Amino acid sequence: MGRIPVVDVQPVVRDGSLPPGQPPHPVKASVGEPFRVSATVFREGHDELGCEAVLVRPDGVRRRPHRMRPTRDPKQVDRYETWLQADAEGEYAYEVWAWSDPLGTWLHHAEVKVPAGVDVELVFTEGTLLVDRVLAAGGLNKAEQQVLASARTAMEDHALPVQARLEHALDPALAAVLAAHPLRELLTVEGPFGVRVERQRALYGSWYEFFPRSEGAVENADGTLTSGTFRTAVSGLERAAAMGFDVAYLPPIHPIGEVNRKGRNNTLDPGPEDVGSPWAIGSKDGGHDAVHPDLGTLEDFDAFVARARQLDLEVALDLALQAAPDHPWVTEHPEFFTTRADGTIAYAENPPKKYQDIYPVNFDNDPEGIYAEVLRVVHHWMDHGVRIFRVDNPHTKPLAFWERLLADVRRTDPDVVFLAEAFTKPPMMRGLGTVGYQQSYTYFTWRTTREELEDYLVEVSAETAHVMRPNFFVNTPDILHAFLQYGGPPAFKIRAVLAAMSSPAWGVYSGYELYEHVALRPGSEEYLDTEKFQIRVRDYDAAQAEGRSLAPYLTRLNAIRRAHPALQRLRSLTLHYPEDESVLCFSKQERAGDIDSDTVVVVVNLDPHGARETTVHLDVEALGLEIGETFSVHDELSGETWDWGGHDYVRLDPHDEPAHVLHVRRNR
Repeated sequence: MGRIPVVDVQPVVRDGSLPPGQPPHPVKASVGEPFRVSATVFREGHDELGCEAVLVRPDGVRRRPHRMRPTRDPKQVDRYETWLQADAEGEYAYEVWAWSDPLGTWLHHAEVKVPAGVDVELVFTEGTLLVDRVLAAGGLNKAEQQVLASARTAMEDHALPVQARLEHALDPALAAVLAAHPLRELLTVEGPFGVRVERQRALYGSWYEFFPRSEGAVENADGTLTSGTFRTAVSGLERAAAMGFDVAYLPPIHPIGEVNRKGRNNTLDPGPEDVGSPWAIGSKDGGHDAVHPDLGTLEDFDAFVARARQLDLEVALDLALQAAPDHPWVTEHPEFFTTRADGTIAYAENPPKKYQDIYPVNFDNDPEGIYAEVLRVVHHWMDHGVRIFRVDNPHTKPLAFWERLLADVRRTDPDVVFLAEAFTKPPMMRGLGTVGYQQSYTYFTWRTTREELEDYLVEVSAETAHVMRPNFFVNTPDILHAFLQYGGPPAFKIRAVLAAMSSPAWGVYSGYELYEHVALRPGSEEYLDTEKFQIRVRDYDAAQAEGRSLAPYLTRLNAIRRAHPALQRLRSLTLHYPEDESVLCFSKQERAGDIDSDTVVVVVNLDPHGARETTVHLDVEALGLEIGETFSVHDELSGETWDWGGHDYVRLDPHDEPAHVLHVRRNR
């Protein structure tokens, strides 16, 4: 315990597995992203204290300290906070400094003692001595020096009335100078605490998923389909770019197993025309380092990646560590798998689901051999321009394996981003973030009510933001939520605006813009005729020409995200209170609590079936506004502008527009 106690410093990533003396895992941050630092700081007696947070650069140089202020929550006694921000990638740290504050103590004494006639001259004398110490310490500009000199002269001027001398002592300009140049006594330093600052794409981006084999596929006269290729799949890139997406995510592009191949809708009796699941990786044509011959060659893939770069897109590739029964690993490395008592290799199961076309890798059988092979595969695709990997089911592999792999990749290529497709228990999801995953899929898909959404937005933006960055996918090839099945086109708008406005990273699986909503069977979240097991031919252009496409709306949402830095942040989200339980309201800011930074208020009708009208009560102080102050809001969706205060009427019809996305501007 230091001389000035500093306890419960946050954020800190502690997972309970670290041996004594080893520092915690680093906190997550991205370039330009502010993150909150807080601590409980207290001391004995009645003297004032001060505390600051200090960012330490990778080269060990300390940045300018940021003064920590008491939190707004009166229940958090002696809790202080501030925001730090790094402007470059690297392994940073932060420290919390606490000290006895003689300047704060003197200002308090002056404010209390002088009006009461207690030790008046002594108080002024002590003030002039403290001012002399600040002047002697240096580092002041001419204007600050003038403020101190003027206050000193006034405090010593016995010809002035005591009240006038006190007013000079309590001048806000003097207080500002003293706060900017504190005198630190009994300094206590807590830390350092690691902060890993990664590139912006680790936090922010709009993802669009499509199957290359469906892009440009042709239906033949006999009803069979000819697969699309990397060359025809450029249409998917161009469509994603036109809608303003940043990342084009491809499911596995490797040869698909022929043994135990699944038929349409996951059936066990495939016909000769069935193409199988891309996640059943490996055949006589190769394994994880090969491309399916129907899609083209590695050179074709290279050209595909190059075209993506021209469109300002990054290509994310699926990394699925499993094998079809005819994968080359099965004959070359049978030790990678689990052999059952009858001599057969165990296929994948998630009871009651069975995946007869997949063998899971057993990471305990040959950990070094498996590790070397996976690292080779990852570097192979990195060499072909892939800098983002969406990892399939990482929660079914050991955390120690991922910690080692991600650290080795980061050591040579710190720009590579890994997204965890882990719909699993919270400890594992946070564990994956702890060991290095930059992003994670989330439970967003299953959060549909206001209460569920409010709780979850607080969780991902405040409680876990230091360890797990969310990516809000509105749908996936595996997940078609009942909200979309039965909510009609308004439901698709509602989920899109929620995901795009509340999370800096969000994703869409192709077909969403066409309102695809038919499930395999009642109660199922599987799509009918799921693209996982067959080629889907879609006419996006016709749908848009006929007004049956959500593409223009998705395009608008992505344009709004790019225009507003607030929507590219995770940690500055504040909930507000609409009276109607079917209406959700939250705000995001570029810098929390600063109305003069970029500020966006989002109001969403969560009911896809009917209009809702209500009064929204805003926490204006959290926005950096004064109570009773009016301000201007510009709706980025409708183009309308209104004057708002703290209590405002809204009416939202989901069949027209289910949301307001309001850019807040202070009235001057």
